[in-house]
Amino acid sequence: KGGVSTGIFSSMNLNFKRGDDPDAVLENYRRMAAALNMRVEDMVLSDQTHTTNVRVITEEDRGKGILKPQDYSDVDGMITNVPGIVLVTSYADCVPLYFVDPVRKAIGLSHSGWRGTVSDIAAATVRTMQGEYGSRPEDLLVGIGPSICQDCYEVSEEVAVAFAKQFTPGRKLAVEYLQRYQQEITETDIDNCLLQDKGNGKYQLNLWYANYCVMREAGIPAEQIAVTDICTCCNPQFLFSHRASHGRRGNLGAFLMLR
Repeated sequence: KGGVSTGIFSSMNLNFKRGDDPDAVLENYRRMAAALNMRVEDMVLSDQTHTTNVRVITEEDRGKGILKPQDYSDVDGMITNVPGIVLVTSYADCVPLYFVDPVRKAIGLSHSGWRGTVSDIAAATVRTMQGEYGSRPEDLLVGIGPSICQDCYEVSEEVAVAFAKQFTPGRKLAVEYLQRYQQEITETDIDNCLLQDKGNGKYQLNLWYANYCVMREAGIPAEQIAVTDICTCCNPQFLFSHRASHGRRGNLGAFLMLR
């Protein structure tokens, strides 16, 4: 809410590549920056193509994608240890993943659709933070942000098979995850935690749980993972959703900065 974009982009569209008026998108960024006590000049945008590529963002990257052209492509994750730089990624059902290292004073922000999730972009982000800043998984505070929920996310058998091959988290991790939301957990809940077979080659996929599994396997403690309960598709009146709008929409933005 509170942006200047109109029509299918109403109102806080934060993506220049959807066909919206660029001046309106820039004004939306200005308003968001003011609301978050940040500066547009310090923001750096990703260039998302559903990869697991993670870019190290430095001082010279300030403003790229908004006020300066991007000299990089195929970037779905970004990390930095520079205070004041704002990492910005874009969404309309995919999962924003936030990483904060309070010990080494570093952050990461990654875009995780089903391709990024099944390819472990969360783990790739952790590894890049380890390599660049010496971050330890046990120190990280992470968040799985608003995105499409399992009930809304129907996928094909091809996608389901890819996840079934990649993820074998087991009962213990499913129970650990489900206890965040439910007082009583049934065997059916556990069995369907990642994939629920709807028949006719259709499945309901839980991207939140899949990313949670990747983070746990990367060594991040359960109590340091915040998992959303907000679905973009269930809330199209204030969150852009590709599924709910049948592709006629703008994009949300995720923002992360070291003060």
